[in-house]
Amino acid sequence: MSEPPVYFLSDAHLGAEDASAESRKVERLEAFLAFVRSRPGPLYLGGDLFDFWFEYRRAVPRGHFRILTALMQTRLAGCPITYVGGNHDFWVGDFLAGEMGIRVEQEPVDLRIQGRRLFLAHGDGVLARDGSYRLMKSVLRSPLNISLYRLLHPDFGIPLALWVSRLSAGRHHVEKPIPLDEIRSEVVTPRMREGFDAVVLGHFHKPVHMQGDGKDFLVLGDWMRHFTFASLEDGKFRLWKWNEGSPEVIAPEPAVLAPSAAAPAGPQSPL
Repeated sequence: MSEPPVYFLSDAHLGAEDASAESRKVERLEAFLAFVRSRPGPLYLGGDLFDFWFEYRRAVPRGHFRILTALMQTRLAGCPITYVGGNHDFWVGDFLAGEMGIRVEQEPVDLRIQGRRLFLAHGDGVLARDGSYRLMKSVLRSPLNISLYRLLHPDFGIPLALWVSRLSAGRHHVEKPIPLDEIRSEVVTPRMREGFDAVVLGHFHKPVHMQGDGKDFLVLGDWMRHFTFASLEDGKFRLWKWNEGSPEVIAPEPAVLAPSAAAPAGPQSPL
């Protein structure tokens, strides 16, 4: 018997847009989760599902009730869910794990699925030049700083954080070039040489699928502008565009993903 399909989705940034855009995004995300339930299999959320998420001990943000409900329905339908924290997920706590049964990982994960070995990470802080960000990340995740923020009443602390997040919401709508040369040389090639045969990242928002010699490198895109996700079925990765409920495959780009030590990682992709 073949194994169930596996799904990967990242960067919805729920709460980052105006009411009309948020409504369309939530409807599409609900439809995607219904699609997952129709062909049940594990779901991996690659981070930044929410533009802001902070759990008080007895309160969580109320604006995401519809998606939390759809996620719970999906898990109860027999789809294990793993959430890999991103740069907007510093303060994911016990609610997703304890109340909803979602496995929460704050660091990259080493997965062995369908005969493949996968390196799955959000993608924040993976480059050598991200040192200052990694320092900031350790400060924001400090238990002391989390405890101090919890001193603010939720009716003040949550709206304050959402306001700050929305001040910079426009950053998600600017198409930025992906530093593919750096990612391939500093992340993809080293992981391939360690024995991984697939690297899956979020964070960079633009969908990418490179494939060669039985190996895959994917950037999951986002669920704001591109509405893309990935699947793994019968050991084969595919990157999809949701396209109003009728997924269409994005053809992979041929690439050398595990060059010899003396060979360069290859020219930057035009994607």
